[in-house]
Amino acid sequence: MIGWNFKKYIPSDGPHNHFERLFEIFQEVLLYTSGDVSEALSWMTAIDKEHQLTTEEYGMADFINELKERGYLKENKGQKGSFDPSKKMEISLRQKALEDIFQDLQKSKRGDHSIKKSGLGDEMTSGNRPFQFGDSLDKISLYDSIKNAQVNHGIDNFMLTENDLEVRETYDKTNSSTVLMIDISHSMILYGEDRITPAKKVAMALAELIRTRYPKDTLDIIVFGNDSWAIEVKDLPYLQVGPYHTNTISGLELALNILQKKKTPNKQIMMITDGKPTCMKKGKKYYKNSFGLDRKILNRTLGLAVKCRKLNIPITTFMIARDPFLVQFVEKFTKANHGKAFYSSLDGLGEFIFKDYKQGKRKK
Repeated sequence: MIGWNFKKYIPSDGPHNHFERLFEIFQEVLLYTSGDVSEALSWMTAIDKEHQLTTEEYGMADFINELKERGYLKENKGQKGSFDPSKKMEISLRQKALEDIFQDLQKSKRGDHSIKKSGLGDEMTSGNRPFQFGDSLDKISLYDSIKNAQVNHGIDNFMLTENDLEVRETYDKTNSSTVLMIDISHSMILYGEDRITPAKKVAMALAELIRTRYPKDTLDIIVFGNDSWAIEVKDLPYLQVGPYHTNTISGLELALNILQKKKTPNKQIMMITDGKPTCMKKGKKYYKNSFGLDRKILNRTLGLAVKCRKLNIPITTFMIARDPFLVQFVEKFTKANHGKAFYSSLDGLGEFIFKDYKQGKRKK
């Protein structure tokens, strides 16, 4: 009997493989250093000494040269001999973030979606499923259905029944506007726990998802500390935490201002935070209270949650801490908005956000 003997593919240990292995680590380190290439390379050198990442044939200098040759680094004109991430590197970081987050995601259940106005299901996926009552006939896969009939009934007694039918799955295309709010208050790096890097990674992956899968959608990114401001996707790798309190009110006001200008049928706000609101502006001055739930700050925040609800703008809050005051605030906030709230570990943050975003985009 003729057959094939398969064995695990072991890649060669050539220069190309060396670069790819180092490049994957370098991308992770570059996020932690907020795009500081010099610091990231120093980290790489230290990691190399401890774990022997390089060899005599391919050293760290070869890796740096190849980064420049492949266009991942550009020379800093203001400082000779130093480099900044190029546009190609920024795109590569977003693509890696998307791949890292999606590799562990599970498909949502059939019909599990939260959009208010669905679009046409005209984007085919690579999968089929059994026909169900109510499916459009133009989605039936004739080839697979006839093949099933032949297998199930044979050639001599050929017939095509409902149980033989398969349909091509599609994505529903909808126009949606999303504002992603990222907390950059000091607590995001407090006590040595890095919460800002996973938040940046999720934002980059979400941006790449929308760019590649839903190009008609819009994504605006807001950061909020004492104040709030919009940033561009290209700025995400360089995002840093500041000595700020948490002015959730300012972030929500800016998000509302952005969304009210959009003409898309579906609008939503996603907020990543690790703390309760502790700050708001009264005129030109800041009113701050880090202890407990301040009634003045809380009432203003809940008022905005209600306003979003009346405008049909759901808010999904992702808590990346278990502070009891944060949980208490989020419960009141979610109830006022009729939105959603999740507690997520830092490792699971991407899964929660993408599961929710995809449920709002896909209908099987």
